[in-house]
Amino acid sequence: MASSESTRVIIAALLGNLLVAVTKFAAAAITGSSAMASEAVHSLVDTGNELLLLYGLRRAAKPADADHPFGHGRELYFWSFIVALAIFAVGAGASIFEGVRHIRSPVPIKNPAVNYVVLALALLFEGGSWWVAFKQFRAAKGRIGYLEAVRKSKDPTTFTVLAEDTGAILGIFIALAGTVAARVLDRPVLDGVASIAIGVLLGLIAIVLARETKGLLIGEPARSELVSSICAIARAQPGIQSSNGLFTVHIGPRQVVAALSVDFTDTLSAGEVETIVATLEDRVRKAHPEVVSLLVKPQKPDHADFTQK
Repeated sequence: MASSESTRVIIAALLGNLLVAVTKFAAAAITGSSAMASEAVHSLVDTGNELLLLYGLRRAAKPADADHPFGHGRELYFWSFIVALAIFAVGAGASIFEGVRHIRSPVPIKNPAVNYVVLALALLFEGGSWWVAFKQFRAAKGRIGYLEAVRKSKDPTTFTVLAEDTGAILGIFIALAGTVAARVLDRPVLDGVASIAIGVLLGLIAIVLARETKGLLIGEPARSELVSSICAIARAQPGIQSSNGLFTVHIGPRQVVAALSVDFTDTLSAGEVETIVATLEDRVRKAHPEVVSLLVKPQKPDHADFTQK
């Protein structure tokens, strides 16, 4: 996905969450609903998370410099990881705390109709944001399954927003169920139970996001299709007898560093090897612009130390 598309998804989620957060806080103040208060905190945390993702995109777009020769692409991975921690620590923690407080001191919900109206509006706003994120994620994933696409994705922005919006929609239904149950059964404590359930949901989402972004932050290889293509380009290059292997690592969603082990023809001069390497680099970058650096290491097959082929 292009950076502009990622930005569009985040801005759509930001606007939706901001509107929802204001509406939910007003409803929580009017009705005294614990679940609604948890949902308001949830939307406020999501709004802050979108700001962090936008900041990460801006930082990741900075050009390479002397201190960061490969650029700043991993800034986005870092801030995506911070988003996961924020969902867990602030969103889940506050929701569970609010739920426990309400269970210990249950207060009947006043004006439940306000809750219903607000939750309906929240579902409308969140649904619109979710649909934007879902369309972009579906277009980017291709023919593979959704879970596999999350595992293989190198751009955490879209699946983070999609996970947040999915959690928000599920949270709305949990809050609705808690409000209805507390009112119909005359058990205000159930509103607190719904708040805890929302917190648990946020915690699970945060754990999944943290796991995926941690892998990106540590370093993940490029997709197998790119690896095979680079090795094929190298094997087709005159003067190269064989491609022994290729090591790749993503330093950003669209930034890959590759190290290629090749066996050159023994009769080549140093100048001819330099020309072949320059030509190989040009061909690889033309075919795969995301390869920001290609390191070529002359090695015999029996001494090759790159095993990713």
